[in-house]
Amino acid sequence: MRCRQGRQRSQQTRANPNGWPAESEAKLIQFYGQPGTNQTTITIPYPHFLSWDRSARLTKIGCHKKVGPSIQRVLEKVLVQYGADGIRDLRLDVFGGCFNLRKKRGGSSWSTHAWGIAMDYDPDNNQLKWGRDRATFASPAYDKWWKCWEEEGWCSLGRLRNFDWMHVQAARV
Repeated sequence: MRCRQGRQRSQQTRANPNGWPAESEAKLIQFYGQPGTNQTTITIPYPHFLSWDRSARLTKIGCHKKVGPSIQRVLEKVLVQYGADGIRDLRLDVFGGCFNLRKKRGGSSWSTHAWGIAMDYDPDNNQLKWGRDRATFASPAYDKWWKCWEEEGWCSLGRLRNFDWMHVQAARV
C-alpha cells in the first residue's frame, strides 16, 4: 500500500501543462466531449509506418483536436533528440494507432483511444501484458522518448504500472 501511495503522489506532481484530466469516463467526457467527437488530422514531423503494414507510410494522423498540438510538439522534440536514424533504429516510427472508437479490451468502459487521446507505438516489441523485463521501451535508450511525452503531461502505463509499454495517453492515471 505504501509503495502504491508513493507512486500516486509522484504522479500528481508530474508535469501537466495541458491540464489533461484524470482517466475517468465522466472527467474525460467533461474535458474532451463524447467519445469519437472533436477529431482532427495533424501533420506529423517525421513519417510513421503502420505496425501491421510497414509499407504504409503516414505523414498525418487522426486524434482529438485538444491533443493535436501537444502530439506535434512531442514528436518535434523526439526528432531533435534522436534524429531520423535514431527514430528508425529504435522503432519510434512504428505506429500502432491513436483514434479507435472502442471499449477497453475485456471491459465495458471506453478506451482512451475512443477519444483519440492515446498513442500506441511498436506494439510487437511492447506487447500489452509485457513488463519491463520484456518491453523494449523499458530500456534506458528510450528515456529521452518518455521525457518528451511526460513534459507535455502524457502518461505511460508502462512506466506507471509496468504493462502496456506501447501506450501513452493524455489522461492522468
